[in-house]
Order: sequence, then structure tokens, then C-alpha cells
Amino acid sequence: MAAIQAKPLPSAEIERRVKELGPWFHDLDLNGVRTAPDHFLFNYPGGKFRRFEHILPADLTGKSVLDIGCNAGFYSFEMKRRGADRVLGIDHDQRYLDQARFAADVLGAEVEFRLGEVWDVAALGERFDLVIFMGVLYHLRHPLLALDLIREHAASDLLLYQSLTAGTEAVVEPAPDYDFFDGVQALEQEGWPLMYFVEKRLAGDPTNWWVPNSACNAAMLRSAGFDIVEQPTGDVFLARVADQAPRHGGAVYPSKGGSAT
Repeated sequence: MAAIQAKPLPSAEIERRVKELGPWFHDLDLNGVRTAPDHFLFNYPGGKFRRFEHILPADLTGKSVLDIGCNAGFYSFEMKRRGADRVLGIDHDQRYLDQARFAADVLGAEVEFRLGEVWDVAALGERFDLVIFMGVLYHLRHPLLALDLIREHAASDLLLYQSLTAGTEAVVEPAPDYDFFDGVQALEQEGWPLMYFVEKRLAGDPTNWWVPNSACNAAMLRSAGFDIVEQPTGDVFLARVADQAPRHGGAVYPSKGGSAT
């Protein structure tokens, strides 16, 4: 595997640039300088990643990775450490990209960072062995469409997925179909796939639109054409592109015969 090689920059210079580029949401270790040591989630996302890193291939030699909503690049760098040949991170926030590019320079990581978001995956014109879609879905007004587009245009094999999640971790296995009255009652079962809608704000963020429960995360992934490989925590899933097409054709409007993109 190819390791990333940190550059011997003076700590004072790294500290100066970290402060200049702040505030940071990813708490990265840049040659001993922490970018967000007082993070309210503590050591985020490193501490979280340690709870599920074992589900990912330890050796990504020869593989390509797309990190959607890459922020300052934590997951991009971790995949590069595992030997991925090509890692592309995209984010809609230029400040995060500036942070990621600086971190890549300090760490000596050959990772490409571009301005973009999930709606742009078709325009990339390539598919990736691993797509990372962590902490993005709940910020989207049209979440299922995002999964459809990833399946249709970006993912060739694996998807690492996470969303802010609420409610029970119980899971109901729905019947293939219900009549009207039984179906309405079925919706009230504990463990039915549900997604809570945030009309105004959550944690002061107007882009926190949806909070699914665990069953809903899994159901949306399956509906978009993925098979669940592992679920190490209530909010993290490793999924694989399924052999069968997504339900109702994915990101397509059948009545018009046109693509959503």
C-alpha cells in the first residue's frame, strides 16, 4: 500500500495556517497540530471512524474513491492511507476545500479536491470503486434522489453511508404490499422506516432537513439499488451496488421517460 508522507513544515507555520483557515469541523492531526481540538463531538470524525473502520477494505491498492461532502478531507486521507490510487473529494463549501488542500499539502497526500456536490456526480464522467457519502443526506431537500444519482452515475461497487439518525433502532420487515387500512396501521409499528422533517432549524443549521431512523436509512439504500453489506452502528452502513435495478428505475421519471439529471 502507498502511504502518505508528511512534509517537515514548522509547527508554528502549520498553527498559523490552521488558525487562518478556521473554524474547522474536521479535527485533523497535521504533524502534531490539531485543527479542532475543542470540537464539541471530540476527536471528530476520527473517534467515530475507529468504531467502523474495520468494515472497509484494509488495502485499496488499484481502487478509486469518491468522497462526497468531503469537508476538510478526513475520509479522503484515510482512504489514501489504505493505498487507493485515485481519491477525489468534492464539497460545495470553498472554505472546506481550502482546508482540505492545505491538509493534503502538509500530509503529503495526493488527493484531488474539487468544488461540487452530489447533484454533480453525473458530470464527473467516471465511476468509483468506493463512494463515501457521510453526513450529507440529512442536509438535502431531495435525499432519495441523491442516492439514486450515486447509484446511477458514480458507484461501481461499494458505498460507505452515514446520516444523522433518530428514533428507534428496531427494524420492521415490511410485507410486499398492504391494503389501504392495514397499510396505514403498519406505518405505526415501531421500527417502520420513518424520516423526520425539520421545517425550521436543527442545531442552528437551516440545511438540516431530514432525520431518518435506522430502518429508513436501510430502506432508502435498498430502494436506490444497494444491498446492505454491514451496519456496524445505527447510523453507518456499508452497501454494495445490487445486481437488480433500483425500484421504479431510480433517478428517472417514468411518466415522462426522461432522466432526473
